[in-house]
Amino acid sequence: MTQEDLTALAGLLELAECYEHELPAAPAALLPPRGREIASWIDHTLLKPEATPSQVDVVCTEALQYGFAGVCVNPSYVPQVARLLSGSPVLVSSVVGFPLGATLPTHKVYETLSCLEAGAAEIDMVINIGALKGQRYGQVLNEIQAIAQVCHNQGAVLKVILEMAFLTRMEKIIGCLLSQSAGADFVKTSTGFGPSGAIVEDVDLMYRVVGD
Repeated sequence: MTQEDLTALAGLLELAECYEHELPAAPAALLPPRGREIASWIDHTLLKPEATPSQVDVVCTEALQYGFAGVCVNPSYVPQVARLLSGSPVLVSSVVGFPLGATLPTHKVYETLSCLEAGAAEIDMVINIGALKGQRYGQVLNEIQAIAQVCHNQGAVLKVILEMAFLTRMEKIIGCLLSQSAGADFVKTSTGFGPSGAIVEDVDLMYRVVGD
């Protein structure tokens, strides 16, 4: 990292210290969706290791029927989903470094590019959880930046999965700030494979730290 990068990272950590003591005020409340609009906020997801092609077909059919925002599947199913959803407003999403986040950064970049070339429009990447907990913040930042660049060069969206159940409050704040600084479009709570999934307190913390 350059001296400029190190200075920016130091400022980010100083901000995290402030947020540890007092989070920013909550942004204006979102207008909750109603009726059929609720579906447009949902990614219809099938990430089980035993998921079959026929089950993926069903998920796509349901997404088209109910108007879900997107369908999220493991990378091997992206071509199938892209074909089934072609011409529809339902987005194709896939996961990178899933579910552990511990693969090499170069592998995550390659996996991202492969998913995008196969038809994905959104990528959900798992951070290197151990690197974050080991305070290797530069490593975490660089990895997210690299994947964000690949996504944005292809006109795609990057969502960063922090796996909050493994993190302390301070680590959650730092993870959010690193993701935001690196150019991610969204932060997410969990893979669904960790000790717990989304909880209200984590969503509130994330929303306060990264805003809209």
